[in-house]
Amino acid sequence: MTTDHPNHVQICAQVRANPNFQRLTRQRSLLAWSLSAVVLAVYYSFIMVVAFAPAWLHLPMYDGSHLSLGMPIGVAIILLSWLLTAWYVHTANTRFDALSAQILQETRA
Repeated sequence: MTTDHPNHVQICAQVRANPNFQRLTRQRSLLAWSLSAVVLAVYYSFIMVVAFAPAWLHLPMYDGSHLSLGMPIGVAIILLSWLLTAWYVHTANTRFDALSAQILQETRA
């Protein structure tokens, strides 16, 4: 990446050395990996049930029901994914953006 700004390398080094930047990258990474692990574990568990106990998903919700257990479980997995995404977006828009703005302000000073 080339730039016309002569201090670009110095500014990047200054940002990387900032303790708030290091904290930001650590927190963002931890949250992203944690949420990814939760989603993967849930999806993998569902696929394992489909592979090894598919009859369990065909059980009716209650006696006389035409709705099987698989439907609400599938909906719950989708809702969980949406909620975790919303949590990440909220955290990024509040805590991470505020920390990024602070880092930029410290770099310009």
